[in-house]
Amino acid sequence: MWIGWIEFDLLLGDVHSLKAKRAVVRPILAGLRRRYDASVAEVDHQDLHRRAAIGVGLVAGDRGRVVEVLDQAERFVAERPEIELLTARRQLWSSDD
Repeated sequence: MWIGWIEFDLLLGDVHSLKAKRAVVRPILAGLRRRYDASVAEVDHQDLHRRAAIGVGLVAGDRGRVVEVLDQAERFVAERPEIELLTARRQLWSSDD
């Protein structure tokens, strides 16, 4: 069994309030959940209106599947025109670790 996790640090575009931030972040969270059947949450910068950190975690039977889903999730986030992806950090663990 493999466990994968990726965290995206995002700079949001023309956002001037926490309400506007939610309007940008919420569809990204929903899209990641729907497309990749993964656990997704805003994990940092909740009090900043132009920054967001989103974490995605999943478990799969083989390493290749975890890497594939994390790669796809990163492309999904990076292609969003309303945000700038500053960093993407990922970790993989095996149940043998």
